[in-house]
Amino acid sequence: MFLSAEASLAHVIITGASRGLGAALARRLARPGRRLGLIARGAAGLEETAAACRARGAAVETAVLDVREAAAMAACLARWEAAAPIEAVIANAGINGGTGPDGRPEGHAAASAQIAVNLTGAVNLVEPVLPGMLARGRGSVLLVGSVAGFLGLPDSPAYSASKAGLWAYGEALRAAHGPAGLRVTVAAPGFFESAMSARFLGRHPLQLPVEVVAARVGRALLRGEGRVVVPWMVGAALRSLALLPAPLADRLVRRFRFRIAPEG
Repeated sequence: MFLSAEASLAHVIITGASRGLGAALARRLARPGRRLGLIARGAAGLEETAAACRARGAAVETAVLDVREAAAMAACLARWEAAAPIEAVIANAGINGGTGPDGRPEGHAAASAQIAVNLTGAVNLVEPVLPGMLARGRGSVLLVGSVAGFLGLPDSPAYSASKAGLWAYGEALRAAHGPAGLRVTVAAPGFFESAMSARFLGRHPLQLPVEVVAARVGRALLRGEGRVVVPWMVGAALRSLALLPAPLADRLVRRFRFRIAPEG
Protein backbone atom coordinates (compact mmCIF):
# COMPACT_ATOMS: atom_id res chain seq x y z
CA MET A 1 0.00 0.00 0.00
CA PHE A 2 0.92 3.66 -0.21
CA LEU A 3 2.31 5.85 2.54
CA SER A 4 -0.01 7.58 5.02
CA ALA A 5 -0.10 10.60 2.69
CA GLU A 6 -2.64 8.72 0.58
CA ALA A 7 -5.38 9.63 3.05
CA SER A 8 -5.16 13.28 1.95
CA LEU A 9 -6.38 12.58 -1.59
CA ALA A 10 -10.09 11.96 -1.15
CA HIS A 11 -11.15 12.61 -4.76
CA VAL A 12 -8.88 11.64 -7.65
CA ILE A 13 -9.55 11.85 -11.40
CA ILE A 14 -7.65 9.61 -13.84
CA THR A 15 -7.74 9.72 -17.64
CA GLY A 16 -6.84 6.75 -19.79
CA ALA A 17 -8.13 4.51 -17.01
CA SER A 18 -9.42 1.63 -19.13
CA ARG A 19 -6.09 -0.22 -19.44
CA GLY A 20 -2.34 -0.09 -18.97
CA LEU A 21 -0.79 2.34 -16.53
CA GLY A 22 -4.01 4.28 -15.97
CA ALA A 23 -5.86 1.15 -14.87
CA ALA A 24 -2.94 0.06 -12.69
CA LEU A 25 -2.81 3.46 -10.98
CA ALA A 26 -6.57 3.39 -10.40
CA ARG A 27 -6.37 -0.04 -8.76
CA ARG A 28 -3.48 1.02 -6.53
CA LEU A 29 -5.24 4.20 -5.43
CA ALA A 30 -8.58 2.49 -4.74
CA ARG A 31 -9.40 2.30 -1.03
CA PRO A 32 -12.33 2.87 1.32
CA GLY A 33 -13.13 6.55 1.71
CA ARG A 34 -11.69 7.59 -1.64
CA ARG A 35 -13.67 8.76 -4.68
CA LEU A 36 -12.28 7.96 -8.11
CA GLY A 37 -13.42 9.57 -11.32
CA LEU A 38 -12.26 7.39 -14.20
CA ILE A 39 -12.22 8.64 -17.80
CA ALA A 40 -11.46 6.68 -20.96
CA ARG A 41 -12.73 6.07 -24.47
CA GLY A 42 -13.16 2.32 -24.05
CA ALA A 43 -16.36 1.56 -22.15
CA ALA A 44 -15.67 -2.15 -21.54
CA GLY A 45 -12.17 -1.66 -20.17
CA LEU A 46 -13.31 1.32 -18.14
CA GLU A 47 -16.03 -0.68 -16.43
CA GLU A 48 -13.57 -3.49 -15.71
CA THR A 49 -11.24 -1.04 -13.98
CA ALA A 50 -14.15 0.52 -12.10
CA ALA A 51 -15.30 -2.88 -10.84
CA ALA A 52 -11.81 -3.70 -9.58
CA CYS A 53 -11.64 -0.36 -7.76
CA ARG A 54 -15.07 -0.78 -6.20
CA ALA A 55 -14.00 -4.20 -4.97
CA ARG A 56 -11.19 -2.42 -3.11
CA GLY A 57 -13.69 -0.14 -1.40
CA ALA A 58 -13.50 3.02 -3.50
CA ALA A 59 -16.53 5.01 -4.65
CA VAL A 60 -16.18 5.16 -8.43
CA GLU A 61 -17.74 7.26 -11.16
CA THR A 62 -16.91 6.78 -14.83
CA ALA A 63 -17.18 8.83 -18.00
CA VAL A 64 -16.66 7.54 -21.53
CA LEU A 65 -14.95 10.58 -23.03
CA ASP A 66 -12.22 11.54 -25.46
CA VAL A 67 -9.84 13.95 -23.71
CA ARG A 68 -9.70 16.01 -26.90
CA GLU A 69 -13.30 17.09 -26.29
CA ALA A 70 -12.57 20.13 -24.12
CA ALA A 71 -16.17 21.19 -23.50
CA ALA A 72 -17.33 17.69 -22.56
CA MET A 73 -14.32 17.25 -20.28
CA ALA A 74 -14.97 20.57 -18.54
CA ALA A 75 -18.66 19.74 -18.02
CA CYS A 76 -17.84 16.32 -16.56
CA LEU A 77 -15.21 17.75 -14.22
CA ALA A 78 -17.61 20.49 -13.09
CA ARG A 79 -20.21 17.85 -12.11
CA TRP A 80 -17.65 15.85 -10.18
CA GLU A 81 -16.21 18.97 -8.53
CA ALA A 82 -19.71 19.97 -7.40
CA ALA A 83 -20.17 16.56 -5.75
CA ALA A 84 -16.82 16.71 -3.92
CA PRO A 85 -13.73 18.90 -4.36
CA ILE A 86 -11.26 17.32 -6.77
CA GLU A 87 -7.97 16.99 -4.93
CA ALA A 88 -5.84 15.25 -7.55
CA VAL A 89 -5.83 14.66 -11.29
CA ILE A 90 -3.73 12.17 -13.23
CA ALA A 91 -3.30 12.98 -16.92
CA ASN A 92 -2.46 9.55 -18.24
CA ALA A 93 -4.45 9.25 -21.50
CA GLY A 94 -2.10 8.86 -24.43
CA ILE A 95 -1.68 7.41 -27.89
CA ASN A 96 1.41 6.67 -29.93
CA GLY A 97 2.43 6.53 -33.54
CA GLY A 98 5.50 6.77 -35.70
CA THR A 99 7.28 5.02 -38.51
CA GLY A 100 5.10 2.21 -39.84
CA PRO A 101 6.19 -1.38 -40.46
CA ASP A 102 6.79 -0.47 -44.12
CA GLY A 103 9.11 2.41 -43.16
CA ARG A 104 6.62 5.11 -44.07
CA PRO A 105 6.54 8.26 -41.86
CA GLU A 106 3.57 8.64 -39.54
CA GLY A 107 1.88 11.44 -41.52
CA HIS A 108 -0.03 14.55 -40.55
CA ALA A 109 -3.18 12.93 -39.17
CA ALA A 110 -1.34 10.61 -36.80
CA ALA A 111 1.09 13.31 -35.69
CA SER A 112 -1.70 15.80 -34.99
CA ALA A 113 -3.73 13.22 -33.08
CA GLN A 114 -0.84 12.40 -30.75
CA ILE A 115 -0.27 16.04 -29.87
CA ALA A 116 -4.01 16.59 -29.38
CA VAL A 117 -4.40 13.61 -27.02
CA ASN A 118 -1.07 13.54 -25.21
CA LEU A 119 -0.58 17.27 -24.68
CA THR A 120 -3.81 19.17 -25.29
CA GLY A 121 -5.80 16.38 -23.64
CA ALA A 122 -3.79 16.86 -20.45
CA VAL A 123 -4.45 20.60 -20.58
CA ASN A 124 -8.17 19.84 -20.97
CA LEU A 125 -8.00 17.89 -17.71
CA VAL A 126 -5.89 20.25 -15.64
CA GLU A 127 -7.13 23.72 -16.53
CA PRO A 128 -10.81 23.25 -15.47
CA VAL A 129 -9.81 22.05 -11.97
CA LEU A 130 -6.90 24.43 -11.43
CA PRO A 131 -8.92 27.42 -10.17
CA GLY A 132 -10.58 25.33 -7.46
CA MET A 133 -7.29 23.83 -6.33
CA LEU A 134 -5.65 27.25 -6.12
CA ALA A 135 -8.61 28.73 -4.26
CA ARG A 136 -8.39 25.95 -1.65
CA GLY A 137 -4.61 26.24 -1.45
CA ARG A 138 -4.02 22.56 -2.19
CA GLY A 139 -4.15 20.09 -5.05
CA SER A 140 -2.04 17.50 -6.83
CA VAL A 141 -1.40 17.06 -10.55
CA LEU A 142 0.37 14.07 -12.08
CA LEU A 143 1.32 14.31 -15.75
CA VAL A 144 2.38 10.99 -17.30
CA GLY A 145 4.97 11.79 -19.95
CA SER A 146 7.74 9.60 -21.30
CA VAL A 147 11.52 9.40 -21.52
CA ALA A 148 10.85 10.00 -25.24
CA GLY A 149 10.27 13.62 -24.24
CA PHE A 150 13.94 14.01 -23.29
CA LEU A 151 15.25 13.57 -26.84
CA GLY A 152 13.37 13.32 -30.11
CA LEU A 153 13.34 9.67 -31.17
CA PRO A 154 13.79 9.29 -34.94
CA ASP A 155 10.82 6.96 -35.37
CA SER A 156 8.40 8.81 -33.05
CA PRO A 157 8.72 12.53 -33.75
CA ALA A 158 5.19 13.60 -32.78
CA TYR A 159 5.06 11.34 -29.74
CA SER A 160 8.40 12.73 -28.55
CA ALA A 161 7.19 16.28 -29.16
CA SER A 162 3.94 15.75 -27.27
CA LYS A 163 5.73 14.31 -24.26
CA ALA A 164 8.38 17.04 -24.29
CA GLY A 165 5.59 19.61 -24.26
CA LEU A 166 3.83 17.82 -21.41
CA TRP A 167 7.02 17.81 -19.33
CA ALA A 168 7.52 21.55 -19.92
CA TYR A 169 3.87 22.27 -19.08
CA GLY A 170 4.19 20.47 -15.75
CA GLU A 171 7.47 22.12 -14.87
CA ALA A 172 5.93 25.53 -15.53
CA LEU A 173 2.80 24.78 -13.48
CA ARG A 174 4.89 23.67 -10.51
CA ALA A 175 7.16 26.71 -10.64
CA ALA A 176 4.19 29.07 -10.98
CA HIS A 177 1.79 27.60 -8.44
CA GLY A 178 3.87 25.54 -6.03
CA PRO A 179 3.98 28.39 -3.49
CA ALA A 180 0.16 28.48 -3.60
CA GLY A 181 -0.10 24.82 -2.57
CA LEU A 182 -0.22 23.05 -5.94
CA ARG A 183 1.89 19.89 -6.10
CA VAL A 184 2.84 18.92 -9.66
CA THR A 185 4.58 15.66 -10.50
CA VAL A 186 5.91 15.06 -14.00
CA ALA A 187 6.56 11.38 -14.73
CA ALA A 188 8.74 9.96 -17.48
CA PRO A 189 8.42 6.18 -17.76
CA GLY A 190 10.39 4.13 -20.22
CA PHE A 191 9.07 0.91 -21.70
CA PHE A 192 6.62 -1.06 -19.57
CA GLU A 193 4.43 -4.02 -20.40
CA SER A 194 1.28 -2.76 -22.10
CA ALA A 195 -0.67 -2.95 -25.33
CA MET A 196 0.95 0.33 -26.41
CA SER A 197 4.48 -0.95 -25.83
CA ALA A 198 3.68 -4.16 -27.69
CA ARG A 199 3.14 -2.11 -30.85
CA PHE A 200 6.81 -1.00 -30.83
CA LEU A 201 8.52 -3.51 -33.12
CA GLY A 202 12.09 -3.44 -31.87
CA ARG A 203 14.14 -3.61 -28.71
CA HIS A 204 12.46 -2.59 -25.44
CA PRO A 205 15.46 -1.76 -23.23
CA LEU A 206 14.89 -2.28 -19.49
CA GLN A 207 11.16 -2.87 -19.95
CA LEU A 208 9.33 -3.15 -16.60
CA PRO A 209 6.03 -4.70 -15.50
CA VAL A 210 3.27 -2.10 -15.50
CA GLU A 211 2.59 -2.64 -11.79
CA VAL A 212 6.20 -1.73 -10.95
CA VAL A 213 5.86 1.55 -12.85
CA ALA A 214 2.48 2.25 -11.25
CA ALA A 215 3.96 1.72 -7.78
CA ARG A 216 6.85 4.11 -8.38
CA VAL A 217 4.74 6.79 -10.09
CA GLY A 218 2.00 6.47 -7.47
CA ARG A 219 4.50 6.98 -4.65
CA ALA A 220 5.81 10.09 -6.39
CA LEU A 221 2.29 11.52 -6.55
CA LEU A 222 1.59 10.88 -2.89
CA ARG A 223 4.94 12.24 -1.75
CA GLY A 224 4.57 15.33 -3.91
CA GLU A 225 7.79 14.62 -5.81
CA GLY A 226 8.34 17.08 -8.62
CA ARG A 227 9.79 14.54 -11.03
CA VAL A 228 9.96 10.78 -11.41
CA VAL A 229 11.86 8.91 -14.13
CA VAL A 230 11.60 5.13 -14.29
CA PRO A 231 13.86 3.43 -15.05
CA TRP A 232 16.20 6.32 -14.31
CA MET A 233 19.03 4.82 -16.41
CA VAL A 234 17.08 5.22 -19.65
CA GLY A 235 16.10 8.78 -18.80
CA ALA A 236 19.67 9.65 -17.85
CA ALA A 237 21.01 8.22 -21.11
CA LEU A 238 18.61 10.25 -23.23
CA ARG A 239 19.21 13.39 -21.18
CA SER A 240 22.95 12.93 -21.68
CA LEU A 241 22.57 12.54 -25.44
CA ALA A 242 20.66 15.80 -25.57
CA LEU A 243 23.72 17.61 -24.20
CA LEU A 244 26.02 16.35 -26.96
CA PRO A 245 26.65 18.20 -30.21
CA ALA A 246 23.74 17.52 -32.56
CA PRO A 247 25.65 15.44 -35.17
CA LEU A 248 26.98 13.10 -32.49
CA ALA A 249 23.65 12.85 -30.66
CA ASP A 250 21.84 12.12 -33.93
CA ARG A 251 24.30 9.39 -34.83
CA LEU A 252 23.95 7.71 -31.44
CA VAL A 253 20.17 7.90 -31.22
CA ARG A 254 19.86 6.33 -34.68
CA ARG A 255 21.07 3.10 -33.09
CA PHE A 256 17.72 2.92 -31.34
CA ARG A 257 15.31 2.37 -34.21
CA PHE A 258 11.94 0.67 -34.30
CA ARG A 259 8.73 0.40 -36.27
CA ILE A 260 5.25 0.83 -34.85
CA ALA A 261 2.44 -1.55 -35.73
CA PRO A 262 -1.01 -0.04 -36.30
CA GLU A 263 -3.43 -0.21 -33.40
CA GLY A 264 -5.54 -3.33 -33.61
